[in-house]
Amino acid sequence: MALPSRLQLTYWGIAAAVFFLFMWQLSSVLLPFLVGGAVAYFLDPVADRLERLGLSRALATTVITLGAVLVFVLVALSIVPLLYQQLRALIDAAPGIVQRLTAFVVTRFPELADKTSTMSQTLSELAVTLQSKGAELAQGLLNQALGVIGWVVFILVVPVVAFYLLLDWDHMVARVDALLPRDHAPVIRQLGREVNQVLAAFVRGQLLVCLILGTYYSVALMLAGLQFGLIVGAIAGTITFIPYVGALVGGGLGIGLALFQFWGDWFSVAVVVAIFALGQFMEGNVITPRLVGKSVGLHPVWLIFALSAMGTLFGFAGMLVAVPVAAALGVLARFAVGQYQQSMLYRGHGDPAGDAVDEPGDGGAAG
Repeated sequence: MALPSRLQLTYWGIAAAVFFLFMWQLSSVLLPFLVGGAVAYFLDPVADRLERLGLSRALATTVITLGAVLVFVLVALSIVPLLYQQLRALIDAAPGIVQRLTAFVVTRFPELADKTSTMSQTLSELAVTLQSKGAELAQGLLNQALGVIGWVVFILVVPVVAFYLLLDWDHMVARVDALLPRDHAPVIRQLGREVNQVLAAFVRGQLLVCLILGTYYSVALMLAGLQFGLIVGAIAGTITFIPYVGALVGGGLGIGLALFQFWGDWFSVAVVVAIFALGQFMEGNVITPRLVGKSVGLHPVWLIFALSAMGTLFGFAGMLVAVPVAAALGVLARFAVGQYQQSMLYRGHGDPAGDAVDEPGDGGAAG
């Protein structure tokens, strides 16, 4: 005999509360394990395909791990040093950019030349601060990034976690399936498959979108002669997964730098603007519809809210689980709506097959 619905809701609510409490208490410790789990999740289809080609699970996992390490080393050796150099150069150039901005503003608005004005004092203080703290700021940003991400922990722990999770992925899934409550196992399996489809379609597609756009922006901006084209393109591509934010931040940064570098050469500025305009057109009309699709059910506003809420509550670890949580809640919400539309609360006491919904102003059902 199944448990009463109210008791079931109580148990599931307690489980959800325990999960979020666990995330809140251990968010800083969970980061490498979440990353390792995400890597294993995305590479599991590759391992399954290698198994179908005749490799054992252990050999398939080893091949994937060695390939991933090789790709990581090649990227680190070829791109990361150049990114770091451009980041340092951008920070070192920031005082000059501020000074040019000050001169431009004062030229266009002579009243700001008054040294006693608030705006003039603010711009002067900003320029002095950046000039004196430029190198320190660059080193501080690097140290903070290293502290947050924990490169040593990542390099040592994430590959190990990903390897063992990928090796035992099928066994873990089977074990979880065996623990499902028998009365609800078919429904939970179906919901799990839907969550997996939404998550896989969205995340894998969005990663490809970020990679394609990041490569396009970096190469196009460097060919256009923008001094910090690589770092601008990398920033724009990396945060493209946040709807509209990547375009706004990358475009604002790129066009702003172009104005300072090419001031007076309006053709070059127009080229940079055209690069971002074309990138946004291709993303919205070609790349994202083909790679992500419109059927994944993750509305941009819902995704932004999930990333903001989970990031605020649990930090960077929360942002990593924001998309899976958003996908799961979206699937559960659609399931709940479907159950509601099949219930007596929605259908009332009409035809069991389901009455048509009365249109406003039609006078309701005939007497």
